[in-house]
Amino acid sequence: MLLLTLRGTPTIYYGDEIGMRDTPVPPERVRDTFERNVPGRGFGRDPQCTPMQWDGRPPHAGFTDGEPWLPIAPDHALVNVASEAEDPASLLSLYRDLLAVRRRERALFAGDYVPLPRAGDLSAFVRGDGSSRWLVVLNLGANDAAYRPPDGGARGEVVISTYPDRRGEAFHGTVTRRPHEGLLTRLDDR
Repeated sequence: MLLLTLRGTPTIYYGDEIGMRDTPVPPERVRDTFERNVPGRGFGRDPQCTPMQWDGRPPHAGFTDGEPWLPIAPDHALVNVASEAEDPASLLSLYRDLLAVRRRERALFAGDYVPLPRAGDLSAFVRGDGSSRWLVVLNLGANDAAYRPPDGGARGEVVISTYPDRRGEAFHGTVTRRPHEGLLTRLDDR
């Protein structure tokens, strides 16, 4: 959420949008030159460069009918584009929703950035362009946390949450965040 609500050009490496993780690469399948030259030290990039997991089909997750240059992650049956495209609560759906809002709301791609005081594990900022203002609050901790913007009277609506059941929720003043939750909220300045 942070990447797609800050100013600038977001860079998404393939697989980030579905939650692909580093995949262990056996020594005999290593391709990265640095890892080959200094084996066993973990300096190579191969674990981050495994084939895209398009679907859950064995043996190669829809990437190829041949043998891929690196192994497919063992979780490919669950973590793949096809299954996440059908799930409104998936990471892929979150990325798509964030990108759609960013494309249509100038405040999110080119507006002002106003950092707000941190509160424990909560980080917050406002993005605005004169026609709309957005409050972004990220709970970086493992516990519920309440955030009250400095003006105390902020009100608005949750447009996107990393927990999909929060969308459309109105707030006035304090907003409670669940563990590791990010919220993108449209502020009501009326």
